[in-house]
Amino acid sequence: MKHIIIDDCLDRIGDELYGGYLAHAYCHAGSCRFEYRERAFVFEKGDCMIVPGRGDLIRNMLASRDFRVDVVYVTREFIEVSTPQSNYGMQGHLSLFNNPVMKLRPEQQERCAANFNVIRHRLSQPEHHFFREIMINAIQCMILDFFDFHVSLYGENKISSQSHQLMEQFLDLLEQGEFRQNREIGYYARKLCVTPKYLSEVCKKTSGLPAAYWIARYTSLDISRLLRDKSLSFTRISDMFGFTSLSHFSRYVQKNLGVKPSDFRE
Repeated sequence: MKHIIIDDCLDRIGDELYGGYLAHAYCHAGSCRFEYRERAFVFEKGDCMIVPGRGDLIRNMLASRDFRVDVVYVTREFIEVSTPQSNYGMQGHLSLFNNPVMKLRPEQQERCAANFNVIRHRLSQPEHHFFREIMINAIQCMILDFFDFHVSLYGENKISSQSHQLMEQFLDLLEQGEFRQNREIGYYARKLCVTPKYLSEVCKKTSGLPAAYWIARYTSLDISRLLRDKSLSFTRISDMFGFTSLSHFSRYVQKNLGVKPSDFRE
């Protein structure tokens, strides 16, 4: 499956060919030192790590001789499809951008390692008649556990600082569902009394991703949730999001979810 790659090293992180993948790693032994956004980190036995944005921001990676790691690379498109209907990931993403390493307790370590084993096992069963669905389920379990690890470590308190506050206000507007009828950056900038350029700069600085990414992410998550409800017609969902035509809606879904609406439901 091209959307998921299992590896036993961190060499692909930062590789241009894997720029569209998010890396999820669990360290079984040894340690690895690296710099991320010009800060030094140690990734060691019992830790898990997510590189949510650009892997090319990782520099000077140096692993110990006994370093042993499992890595699950997942495309952004498949993450969108697999992400549970909890936008905690939006808040967690901001913290992970600043510190991608999470130190786990023994019980959490067992869960993390088990999730990786399930993904590896399921990935070896492409003949399964519901292969895509079982892979979505396996990735979703991993994501939910990562959310749980993050809440245990950092709680659900929002991040302070002026830039983060603006980012949070922007995310709050998205949480309220504004994206259903408003997907232009200018709309959110006006609501927050800033310029579109400034909002984009703050988003990039705070989360490593532009404002357009967050708008598209919330929209894609909501559309994917509604597409799973087969009682809703494509026309009905398209109208809920204010698309001018069904073909426009279909193009948006294909661009952001990687498949046509009809293929998504299959």
